[in-house]
Amino acid sequence: MTQLRIPPQKKMTGMFGHPVAENPIDRMFDAVYQHYGLNWQFWKCDIASEADLPAAIHGAKALGFSGFCITVPYKIAAVACLDAVDEDVRVIGAANYVTFDDGRRIGHNNDGKGVVKAIQKVTPIAGKRVAMLGAGGAGRAMAVEIARAGAENLTIITRRESQGREVAELVHRATGVPTEWVAWEGTIEIPTGTQILLNATHLGSAPELEPVPIDWNSISPNMTVVDVITNPRITPFLATAQGKGCAVVDGVEMLVQLAMQIFEDWTGIYPDEAVFQAAVTAALAE
Repeated sequence: MTQLRIPPQKKMTGMFGHPVAENPIDRMFDAVYQHYGLNWQFWKCDIASEADLPAAIHGAKALGFSGFCITVPYKIAAVACLDAVDEDVRVIGAANYVTFDDGRRIGHNNDGKGVVKAIQKVTPIAGKRVAMLGAGGAGRAMAVEIARAGAENLTIITRRESQGREVAELVHRATGVPTEWVAWEGTIEIPTGTQILLNATHLGSAPELEPVPIDWNSISPNMTVVDVITNPRITPFLATAQGKGCAVVDGVEMLVQLAMQIFEDWTGIYPDEAVFQAAVTAALAE
């Protein structure tokens, strides 16, 4: 009699946020898991309300998740639902992924590190004047890590004064880099002398493709322009910047850089970047 072979239980990972439908992260991770012969799967979980977030995070433990990512708009709110956080989360006040250690949910933040690695593929950050649009959970991490990478100064541009001033003070307190807040009112004129400009908002994401309201006459060809949006890869913001002669860094490159570290922390495998790049390119082509 042939004995039935029961395959090992699939390990689950995922992402909690709202909305999540347009993000290619699940197809990218699943392709990388397959490449390395791992019986793992990545689930995108749309958590419609912050009131449901604690239940979702507690449920991940009950369901046996091996780790999960946290995306907008819950990177700050999620911190209170975790058992412990690393030093980056303590400084930044937001988490973008979670590992499990003997059942304890440990929060981490490598949003900023992924952005720094992506930008440094195109231009050095040290000694540069940087401006950033938006200062949410991802923006906080980006601002801190860009300052840590040696930026000369940083300008935070937000609609909400309390948010912008809080992040500006956080960056200066954590790094000593001069950081100022500028009000986002109407069409934004980018400060003279800016060398790196980041869009850390969700303006320009599919399917709405809302324009980023900046004065393009304040953009010079020697700027490097960066967008966190992953879909589309070349947003209207980046396309316009390219038309002005600027070098650009897209959100997919950032996603690859931070996802590699997350994958290593979850699986213990140091991945080949080419595997991630091929996986995300295939995911975007679907």
